[in-house]
Amino acid sequence: MAETWNLLLGGFATAGTPINLMWAFIGCAVGTAIGVLPGLGPAVTVAMLLPITAQVEPTASMIFFAGIYYGAMYGGSTTSILLNTPGETGTMVTALEGFKMAKNGRAGAALATAAIGSFVAGTIATVLVTLFAPIVADYAVLLGPPEYALLMLLAFLTVSAVLGTSKLRGLTALFIGLGIGLVGLDQITGQARYTANVPELVDGIEVVLVAVGLFAVGECLYTALYEGRSTQVANRMDGGAHMTRSEWRRSWPAWLRGTALGFPFGTIPAGGTEIPTFLSYGIERKLSKHKEEFGTTGAIEGVAGPEAANNAAVTATLVPLLTLGIPTSVTAAILLSALQNYGINAGPQLFQTSSTLVWALIASLYIGNVMLLVLNLPLVGLWVKLLKIPRPQLYAGILIFAAVGVYGMRQSAFDLVLMLVFGLVGVVMRRFDFPTAPVIVGMILGPLAEAQMRNALSIGEGKWGVFIERPMSATLLGIVVAVLVLPRLLKLLRRPQG
Repeated sequence: MAETWNLLLGGFATAGTPINLMWAFIGCAVGTAIGVLPGLGPAVTVAMLLPITAQVEPTASMIFFAGIYYGAMYGGSTTSILLNTPGETGTMVTALEGFKMAKNGRAGAALATAAIGSFVAGTIATVLVTLFAPIVADYAVLLGPPEYALLMLLAFLTVSAVLGTSKLRGLTALFIGLGIGLVGLDQITGQARYTANVPELVDGIEVVLVAVGLFAVGECLYTALYEGRSTQVANRMDGGAHMTRSEWRRSWPAWLRGTALGFPFGTIPAGGTEIPTFLSYGIERKLSKHKEEFGTTGAIEGVAGPEAANNAAVTATLVPLLTLGIPTSVTAAILLSALQNYGINAGPQLFQTSSTLVWALIASLYIGNVMLLVLNLPLVGLWVKLLKIPRPQLYAGILIFAAVGVYGMRQSAFDLVLMLVFGLVGVVMRRFDFPTAPVIVGMILGPLAEAQMRNALSIGEGKWGVFIERPMSATLLGIVVAVLVLPRLLKLLRRPQG
């Protein structure tokens, strides 16, 4: 333990040099801006900036790229809350309650809990990375395809059950998402599926495109069609850019729960930020004493928990990346290629061969978290001024913003048509009270779950028994059955007493 702290102090000495601090600050600022723009994610940005590795020394460039990575998570929550436009897939859940809070004059509190929750989760997760990186990675390696497949099935069930007014509507939305996720190349065989001979669909449909269509374009069209030509200001903010004592009291347990949920998911190869953020939202909705606020006026726990889970998961991706050389997200994969550009191989030996770089990178996470808090909290008031723009101009701006972001992904006019189609689907879903979030969950996790299930069956030589032969997968299967059966059993047991 003493050795770990000595190495970390050495890392702070390296990360604290003026040049490295400058790179950390630029990374955080660029990341925040990128998070605000839908379509331009951290992966695309880091990929575009990879040529920097030819000019800048390894430690500085890795600190810069890491700043972009978690800065994008901070920025993504801003447009989710204010404009119902998720800048990142990990901030889609934030839009569910955050946008409702903004509509009811509580945008400042939503942005403050997102920024502080991100800071708390990022700092705790960085401490955990410092202390437990090798240990957590050892356990993560033990999970195989059967466990991942069941983990995703559990995510499907919990998400479709907690989002929306009825389980049937939630499951319907989930199956729409699963259907969209199947479009494109089969991950195992490489065959094109459900593309209708449209070349643009061979690569599949972009998640951000669907999210922007359903959330942002859907919101604009719904307002235009059903809320009349109102010229009133969209959302006034009352009470300034801070939280009340009651909001602090409701936020901090959600931050801690979100962190506890997000960190393990970041360390596993099929993790990502989507599952923990949706699960965190489900847990907060179940535990909250203010259930009536969810989906109506906006519950602060529904922003605090998912934002903490999101940032903890992002920080935790460094565990398998540094200790095993396994990237658990697209951005982590590009960070791995940046290391390889320097001739550095990530893996168990990295802590010995490039100790200075590793510990400077970990120390930069502590510094970056403080920088992001300092950058973002004062800007809350500035972001909220966006809400003083009258509705017609605001929604016109959102549509331009969304179109530029989506077109920027592949420079394809076809993507703009798809975005409009999903916008119309969003209007229909909202009109008939179908939740839109399960569509995104099904779309992201569907192909992953399919690949893991097929891998699991090939391990078990085609026998379904593979899911009950392994202790961990059997446990997860038991939890899945409990989620399906227990609510019905409890209902039946309560009935005679009524």
